[in-house]
Amino acid sequence: MLQQSCRTLEVNLATFRSMWKRLSKTWRPSPVDLQTKPSTKQGRRQIKQEAIMSQPVDAMLQNLFQLVKNEAQYALDFKVEFDKMESRLDLMIAFMIDTENLKNKNEVAKAAIIKLRGMIYDADNVLTDCIVRDEYKKYRSCFHSYLSDPLFLYKTGKKLKDINTRIEQIEKSLGSFQRDPHHTIHTEDSSHARGFMSQDSYPSETVGLEADLKKIKGWILDTQETLLQIAIVGMGGLGKTTIAQKIFHDNEVLSRFDKIIWVTVSRAFREEHVLKRMLERLGKKVSGFDSSQLLGEFQQVLADKTCLIVMDDVWEMNMEWWTTLCSIFPRRDGKSSCIIITTRNENVANDMGIENSRIHKPDFLNYIDSWSLFSKFAFSSNKGICPNPKFEKIGKDITKKCGGLPLAIKTIGALLAPKIESLASWTQTWESFHDLTTEGRNKSVMASLQLSYDELPSHLKQCLLSFSIYPEDFEVRTEQLIHWWVGEGLIQGKGSKSAIEMGYEYLLQLVKRCLVEAMQQRRYDGRIYNCKIHDMVRELISMNAQEEAFCSFDEKGQQRLTEECRWLGFSNAMQGKPLGNKSKIRALILLVSNIVKHDLKNFGSLTSLRVLDISNSNLKEINAEELFKWISSLKRLANLNLAGVRGLESVPSSIRKLLNLQLLVLTKCVDLKSIHPSITTLRRLILLDSRSCPLENLPRGLGGLSNLQELSGFMVMSQSKGNCCQLIELGELKQMRVLRINLSDDTEVSENELNVLAHLENLKVLGIDAGNCKRNTSEILKKMDRLVPPPALQELYLRNYRHSTLPLWVCPSRLTRLQYLSIENGDLINLAPEVEDDNHHIAWNIEGLCLKFLARLDVNWTDLQNDMPVLRYMEVSHCYKLKGFPCSVKSQSVLEKKSGFWRKN
Repeated sequence: MLQQSCRTLEVNLATFRSMWKRLSKTWRPSPVDLQTKPSTKQGRRQIKQEAIMSQPVDAMLQNLFQLVKNEAQYALDFKVEFDKMESRLDLMIAFMIDTENLKNKNEVAKAAIIKLRGMIYDADNVLTDCIVRDEYKKYRSCFHSYLSDPLFLYKTGKKLKDINTRIEQIEKSLGSFQRDPHHTIHTEDSSHARGFMSQDSYPSETVGLEADLKKIKGWILDTQETLLQIAIVGMGGLGKTTIAQKIFHDNEVLSRFDKIIWVTVSRAFREEHVLKRMLERLGKKVSGFDSSQLLGEFQQVLADKTCLIVMDDVWEMNMEWWTTLCSIFPRRDGKSSCIIITTRNENVANDMGIENSRIHKPDFLNYIDSWSLFSKFAFSSNKGICPNPKFEKIGKDITKKCGGLPLAIKTIGALLAPKIESLASWTQTWESFHDLTTEGRNKSVMASLQLSYDELPSHLKQCLLSFSIYPEDFEVRTEQLIHWWVGEGLIQGKGSKSAIEMGYEYLLQLVKRCLVEAMQQRRYDGRIYNCKIHDMVRELISMNAQEEAFCSFDEKGQQRLTEECRWLGFSNAMQGKPLGNKSKIRALILLVSNIVKHDLKNFGSLTSLRVLDISNSNLKEINAEELFKWISSLKRLANLNLAGVRGLESVPSSIRKLLNLQLLVLTKCVDLKSIHPSITTLRRLILLDSRSCPLENLPRGLGGLSNLQELSGFMVMSQSKGNCCQLIELGELKQMRVLRINLSDDTEVSENELNVLAHLENLKVLGIDAGNCKRNTSEILKKMDRLVPPPALQELYLRNYRHSTLPLWVCPSRLTRLQYLSIENGDLINLAPEVEDDNHHIAWNIEGLCLKFLARLDVNWTDLQNDMPVLRYMEVSHCYKLKGFPCSVKSQSVLEKKSGFWRKN
């Protein structure tokens, strides 16, 4: 992980090197420029002679002059100190590779690692300040760079000298810590070499739970009780939540209830929070309600309704609150509601008054089911079949050691899957696993998780540790997570892939290793939209995150504030508490729904902050100017996420002060009316997302943001509107990977704009939404017909396209690299194939197709397969005229082609 921090530093070093090379051609520091004090010596002597000053005063002045000379030397030594720091970077990385796993470090090395990371962060701050300073000079169009600013050079040179002194101290403290010749190095490429990025879906079937499901379903379907209470009790990793999920999604069970609610309780149990979550699941807005109001609202919602509630991961219960909750359910003959809890502690179920006859304790998996589950993961590349008897022997030994615990079996199986060609690797894992599992089944789960964690390459370890700041069972939005990783520099682009694209790949690797659970995922390519981690995985990474000094946790697993904290998930429990001296915080994620003035005062000055996420918050008692006054003080900020913030009406001119900003997310800011034109000065910006905002336009000048890779919510406007960004400007954005544009009644496409998209050679994803076209739709879409498409386009999304045919450029001969096509909510009649001559038509290379809410679309299944011969994935919904499809076309259906046959999911 420290290796990854050094890679972040290397990126800034590379930026700084090129900047230094450019600037130093026009200026060289000299003593005359910097030492402005020598003439004061003569002046001092004159004063001494005239005033006959005493010897002690003269000595003091002499010391002061020497101090000034020494201080000026810091500025003169700026380049020397910088080169010295740079030369040691390779040594840092080598040392960190040698000490990748904490278990291999002695106490001296552990302490040195933490100090070294702090030093690296400080060095990164210095380099970021240099880059920001350079951006400021560009913005002000100054001829002279910061190199001609003695004060800046003095301050920065002093910081660099301090950093180099600290490095020397760390080197001395390490002493005889030598390289372990048996240490295994995992490079960033190693996981790819082992084939972890296969698009095959990870196994999702359950094994050995049939009897459990049958028993609990029988209780639910046969009961005559007005309120049935069921508990599923067992140790962590046994599959309690999996069983509850299967019951919760069972069609036969669901048909018995009017309402269904799933709520996670966890160790940080608060009655008010749980009740709010349940009401929100029922579509109610209950912000500001107190406990009694919440109970009253819940009773009103459930009036004359039957309800199934699953309360997952219960650790303790307020019995008075529980009794009141149960009394709310309506009592009606022949109608039954049901509450299912999952807990590790049987005493909790007993205290809640659940009858022993309704407490289910899942058994551990038997030998056959354990081996079956292990095989699904370990031999997933071979359809779950062991290819070699030698692997089978070791695999069965490992499976026995898992003690029938599904989580341990899946995790260790996923760990071994990429090593299917190396019997030595399997043997080594077996030996390590055997040493760690000497204390029973619970130890087996943690041992399998620890092994999987230890096996992670550096870049994945730090990504996984970032989950620790979220509460137990918290469902994380993937975009939020990956933007954090990019903003803090935990991941970088590689080859033709951007840092954001690499982020999605990294997350998929964590899912395939069974360390992260995908909650919402596109099966076509495995792209994950929402995810979470098992509570036992969180226990493991919280321990590691605390040991690595990223954050700290109390006995209940809740994050607590410390001066060494680098990441902070700001929760309700922290509101009203000042952050104090928390200048080391690099990522601040708000997990509260309201921001008040008091919060801004408590946040104070977070000088190292790179990531600020206040998404889905309500600006209570705060206007945009107040908010941005604080935000604009965060000079090193790289990622600002304001998605879904209510009360934000404008992005003011102070946004210009964030010269290090790289990601700005404004999605679903429903009150946002304007963005100040000074946003065009943020030259480091790589992502701007303003989807679903009531903006009339984006400001002119975005074409100057040459690093921009993703632009969403762009309104195509007439060139007659001088203050708006025009389509023609986008032709300069050569790094663009993702572009989502909106069409409206004000949309015009001029002749000189028809070829703009063709200049975007790196564009992979294009979305066009004509939802705001109310008048002259036909004329606007005819203009769009004449566009020249981007040459490397891989995914195309057409929404609200009120035209009977596809745009002329949407054809296989012009979109030769198109892999995924999505068309939603339009008047399309057919997907006419492109005709080359009377006897032959050109086929698509499309692998994934999504057709939704296309009531007029008339396509035959056989014709579609001929036109798209490599199609392997399809989603269909509300397309009533489709013919011969092997699924329902009226409701949501998903088809996948496996082994040459189409199957419904």
